[in-house]
Amino acid sequence: MNLDRPIPPDPYELLPAVGSFTLTSSDIADGEPMDAAFAHPGVGGENRSPQLSWSGFPAETRGFVVTCFDPDAPTASGFWHWALVNVPVEVTELASGAGSAADAGVSGAFSVRNDYGDAGYGGAAPPAGDRPHRYLFAVHALDTDKLDLTPDTPPAQVGFNLTFHTLARAVLRPTYQVK
Repeated sequence: MNLDRPIPPDPYELLPAVGSFTLTSSDIADGEPMDAAFAHPGVGGENRSPQLSWSGFPAETRGFVVTCFDPDAPTASGFWHWALVNVPVEVTELASGAGSAADAGVSGAFSVRNDYGDAGYGGAAPPAGDRPHRYLFAVHALDTDKLDLTPDTPPAQVGFNLTFHTLARAVLRPTYQVK
């Protein structure tokens, strides 16, 4: 693996500026390595999504989308690990492991297929020997209660739609590396 390749920018820094709010987790921390429990079984993990809680979003928020994206994947387009769409505004927490269900246990929500081809959370699996990858767990506060998407929508299309409906975004950026 070419460890000398440039580190891609944070993709959210390339999008139009939006407000921010608070995202916390009892399982992951910003800038810190994730436990193997949150990695893909292909690299010895448990494929468990981390616990996430959010607060302080704009009063006009009508719904949320939760995503996990690896901008450091050795592709020209990164790698989508999770996109949970149409989370109701009254939901402000997901339990550890919620991503194993396509709806994360949230009525009305659904996960689109991640880049592994599965609905739900797909854990970290950077190539062995590559530098630590960043996993951008984001909660997007929306100006609408639902995006007009289906479970068959590609995650990049979810991201495209988020650009036009995001009022504010909260992000945690843990890392993972397979040595």
